[in-house]
Amino acid sequence: MQRDRHVYTNKWVVYIKDGIDIVQKIAEEHNFIYHGQLGNLKDFYHLEHKSVTKHSYNTAYDVHFQLANHPNVLWLKQQTLKKRVLRGYFTDPLFNKQWYIKNNGLLQVECKDMESTEREDINIFPAWNSNLTGKGVVVSIIDDGIEYTHPDLKRNYDPKASFDYNDNDNDPFPRYTADNINKHGTRCAGEVAAEINNSVCGVGVAYNSKLGGIRMLDGDVTDAVEASSFGHRSDYIDIYSISWGPEDDGRTVDGPGPLAKRALELSIKNGRNKLGSIFVWATGNGGKYKDQCSCDGYVNSPYTISIGAVDMCGSKPWYAEECPSTLAVTYSGKAKGRIEISTTDLHGGCTTEHTGSSAAAPLAAGIFALVLEANPKLSWRDLQHLIVKTTKIVSPKDNNWTINGAGHKVNPKFGFGLLDAGALVKAATAKDWKTAPDQKTCVSHNMRVNLSLIPRDNVTTQHNSTGCVDAPNHITKLEHVIVIVTINKRDNRGKLGVILTSPVGTQSVLLKPRDRDTSTRGFREWEFLTVFHWGENPTGVWNLTISDNSLAFGELVNWRLKLFGTRDPIPEPSLSTMLGPRNGIMIISILIFLLNCA
Repeated sequence: MQRDRHVYTNKWVVYIKDGIDIVQKIAEEHNFIYHGQLGNLKDFYHLEHKSVTKHSYNTAYDVHFQLANHPNVLWLKQQTLKKRVLRGYFTDPLFNKQWYIKNNGLLQVECKDMESTEREDINIFPAWNSNLTGKGVVVSIIDDGIEYTHPDLKRNYDPKASFDYNDNDNDPFPRYTADNINKHGTRCAGEVAAEINNSVCGVGVAYNSKLGGIRMLDGDVTDAVEASSFGHRSDYIDIYSISWGPEDDGRTVDGPGPLAKRALELSIKNGRNKLGSIFVWATGNGGKYKDQCSCDGYVNSPYTISIGAVDMCGSKPWYAEECPSTLAVTYSGKAKGRIEISTTDLHGGCTTEHTGSSAAAPLAAGIFALVLEANPKLSWRDLQHLIVKTTKIVSPKDNNWTINGAGHKVNPKFGFGLLDAGALVKAATAKDWKTAPDQKTCVSHNMRVNLSLIPRDNVTTQHNSTGCVDAPNHITKLEHVIVIVTINKRDNRGKLGVILTSPVGTQSVLLKPRDRDTSTRGFREWEFLTVFHWGENPTGVWNLTISDNSLAFGELVNWRLKLFGTRDPIPEPSLSTMLGPRNGIMIISILIFLLNCA
């Protein structure tokens, strides 16, 4: 095809060993401009012909033939154009607005009053420069549909990873309305897999990944619809990106129903050829109402990777929610100005105004696609371990940072910190990488305490955990900790606070007061999840503290701990241990005697 043909220039390189004067004379005789020696290449000279077309698909045969037959010219070549691109430069018009992919100094302008002066971004180029682009990884957006005909999405669209559970057909195309309300999924999709260098919108983080759409939000959402979505093609889809949940109104306490819970568990158990599906979940946008993601049962699941948002200055945006189930954060809008996420939009359009934790989750999903391409053997737990290991601290002076008993820094605003694509890929491909040991689960007995809450004060109850020491499910290193509580509250559930303290003193603030929550329902077998005890030993006394900043009756009825983690390898017993101290000394003495005799 024509695009593969050589484009010839009007310039030649000649090899002449007889000195500059001869070269200049030959140039003048044959109508060339003499441009001097070619860099540090001795006896090679650069010539430009005055009358040959600057660019042509055809070689200037006559000129070339005459020059080639000159007795002083030992070698020559007419120069052709080479296709070269700047590393990190793209033709996509919104790329220069994708500051989170490549921060070209906006941070210094927008965040000059902040702690950091570095050029922060997601550190994607170490992965891209290693030729990791998401190839072979399938990401599906569970949302209100995706506009798969969009010029920035259609190349990567994968119908096998798609379905419409609102209309029960194979077409996840969004329903158009006058207010373009069903734009959400299309915007999220572009963050993951927008095509590169096609002069449309911006660049997807995993721009060669396969992109699916599961449409389920634009209609009746039921437990059955959610369960179907979470289990859809888990044998084929690697990553599910979810940027929705219960209402972020500061009142709601809600989560997955029994079918959706079961679907999540089965996808974790059987998905990705039993390595486990990756569910990336946005933590929520209820910060305005002091909502907390601990009241969101999807974020509280150990089977989801809960991703919160930070603005470009590394600060918590006004809309972001806090909770100890947040595993990590990544970028979204906004800092001081209207600096948000640039991506695809409905009707083949583009936007620079995508924001919220809704924008952070698909950014994380794209990063994880690169990590799975780098190491396809990663299990769902391996990825969580890598996140804990490689995140970067943001807003280091924030007074919510604490160090847990295993040495990990944790913060209810940021989890373990900011996702770092380059560090994740490096850790996933390190020679010493090993898959996580088998996960064990240790559940305490249900402690029925019937403990009356003290108005405008707090009460504490304890559990002495052995970590199931005498059982096959013995845990010595924690991953997730779930506290299952039932609390009766006659009025103002939002006045409650719940804190879990581990045996080594690490606190997880499971619930802070929510002024808008006036519910009389309390909590019924509600599962609060924390990752803040990651790596700690569960053995010892756990304290659960309930505060009540109201005068209404309240009672902690019962609670129990559900611990997830691993067991340290049991050391091989030594010979002296097996034989006992006396027999061990005797055997060693005999061996020494025999060696001396020999």
